[in-house]
Amino acid sequence: MRRRPRWRSFVPLYLALLPLALVLGVVEYYPAISGIWYSFFDWNPGGESEFIGVDNYTKMFGDQIWWQSFRVLGAIFVFAIASWLFPLLAAELLISLRSARAAFVFRTLLIAPMAFPGVVTALVWSFMYHPNDGVINTMLTSLGLGDLTQNWLGDPSIALIALLFVGFPFVAGLQFLIFYSTLQNIPKEVFEAADLDGVGRLRRFWSIDLPLMATQVRLLIVLTIINTLQYGFVAYLLTAGGPDNATMVPVLRMLNVAFQGQDWGYAAALSTTLFLLTLVFSAIAALAGKRDSISNVRGRK
Repeated sequence: MRRRPRWRSFVPLYLALLPLALVLGVVEYYPAISGIWYSFFDWNPGGESEFIGVDNYTKMFGDQIWWQSFRVLGAIFVFAIASWLFPLLAAELLISLRSARAAFVFRTLLIAPMAFPGVVTALVWSFMYHPNDGVINTMLTSLGLGDLTQNWLGDPSIALIALLFVGFPFVAGLQFLIFYSTLQNIPKEVFEAADLDGVGRLRRFWSIDLPLMATQVRLLIVLTIINTLQYGFVAYLLTAGGPDNATMVPVLRMLNVAFQGQDWGYAAALSTTLFLLTLVFSAIAALAGKRDSISNVRGRK
């Protein structure tokens, strides 16, 4: 009996994936490719567009607001890395609980805020920062510290700092889940052996916990870079890049160029630049993950 070619058994699966591929092509890939294409034009949506080569990219190098937005982005990235201290501390404290029931309750309480829409969190913090009726200024006044009240989002010298603290203490997030799941996967025998050897809690963190989280930390760094490049949602809702461009980030600069300046070709060039940067760091994340997987497999052998 003639055997049916193996590839034919996969044909129905590929056909079932075809509608999804078409939707992704129309919704995801076509806008990205068209944006790259129109970045070389003086783009006039709905009208004639003149090809101008790399003029939009040349213009980008002289855009001071664009480069200032990357300096703001650098501050956001550094703060994002520093804020890992809180989810890492929460994970370490939670993994030390002896009661499984208490660990479950606290874990649920820490993760539950992730279900809240980001826009709700941003608007709540906007109310807290309100210069007249905001919770922070009201509390400072009631404590007799009225001299410390500020126009938190309206002062260029502190607006970025105020924006960075939105979501404090930063526990309910991906970082906490990754740190906690990594600590959970460490065999209990390792911790028991450390206790028998008289290893202190701080020494155990530096000598055992942190080295075993090295792979996850590298991945988180790359993901943080990618997320930082795409940062803009909270800044748009709370400050719109102001005051005096103190909280301007690349995504907001691109939107302002497109919708306020009506310079769609230049906006496409800025978008393409961000896309390429994100693509590079995504590739780095994929390669790092693949290398770690290969290392783990070799280690097991």
